[in-house]
Amino acid sequence: MKCPYCNNKKTRVIDTSHDTRGGTRRRRVCDKCDRRFSSYERPILATPLLVKRDGTREEFDRDKLIGGLRVSCAKRPVAASDIDRIAGEIEAELQQMGRSEVPSRSVGDKVISKLKELDEVAYIRYAIVYLQLDDLESIRHEIDRLLNE
Repeated sequence: MKCPYCNNKKTRVIDTSHDTRGGTRRRRVCDKCDRRFSSYERPILATPLLVKRDGTREEFDRDKLIGGLRVSCAKRPVAASDIDRIAGEIEAELQQMGRSEVPSRSVGDKVISKLKELDEVAYIRYAIVYLQLDDLESIRHEIDRLLNE
């Protein structure tokens, strides 16, 4: 791996650790400038196509999922690591399904259940769009249902 400081192509791995999602973190040192840096490797597994309501198909986009989660969690006490964790869990679940296509609804269902556990306000924000709660009565009904659980 090339050193990010001096662009030398000779670096050595001095430590390796693994995370629960199959990623590998490597601590490296440059042979030329002796500076240390870390690299993170994550396996690229195939994710299924998402079948939208109108029948069109779309590639799963982790960044799009993270963007939606960030909008829902804006100005809430939710750490960026929690958003990344949720996106990673959903991506891993899709990959483990082993199917070439899944309904986009299944991704939305997974997001909504994870947000409900993480932050109720973020859950309501996401639910307004996802569940198409288009009037105050339906939003109130969802909030009441949440409060009764």
